[in-house]
Amino acid sequence: MDYKQLIIRGISYSQTQSGAYALLLEHEETHIKLPVVIGNFEAQSISLGLEKDIHPPRPLTHDLFTKFIVSAHYELVSVIIYQIVDGVFFSNINFKNKANNEELILDARTSDAVAMAVRFDAPIFTTQQVLNEAGILLELEDVSKEEQPFSETVQSEDNLKAVSMEELQKLLEEAVKEEDFDTALEIQEEIKRRKKRID
Repeated sequence: MDYKQLIIRGISYSQTQSGAYALLLEHEETHIKLPVVIGNFEAQSISLGLEKDIHPPRPLTHDLFTKFIVSAHYELVSVIIYQIVDGVFFSNINFKNKANNEELILDARTSDAVAMAVRFDAPIFTTQQVLNEAGILLELEDVSKEEQPFSETVQSEDNLKAVSMEELQKLLEEAVKEEDFDTALEIQEEIKRRKKRID
């Protein structure tokens, strides 16, 4: 299968889900961005994994698993985000035994898979289908934080049904600018629903 490599663009606080964060992945060639909602612990673990110079006083769960993988003479080869169902991403972690080249594939939450990938500097891939279903093709720009939070502008699915396609595109752009990826996904779902009706 032709996998598309993703890079980590950043982690931001989710404005619509309390205690959650948005992990932003990007396909470098097309600049399609893939926002993944993750928990507080996973956001912290990914951030610490990216900052190679910072070491917590006691090992986190992902650090412990990393040590186990190395001790068992395996290496983490890649992470593949292979599916999205009802807004939930499904991922595999691919390992290889250094002694006999035996491959091992484990199912994992995407947040855990990414937290492990950053510790091994392993590539993260996805499929074109996942990018088509959940990707957002917009350039992020700096915006003033003094403006009203975007999530208050788009409050419900009913609000989205009342606006035109042109306005939906503007709302989508605003949501991405505000890094409100939960709302952006809702708007994108409404756009896809309308396009299906047209088809």
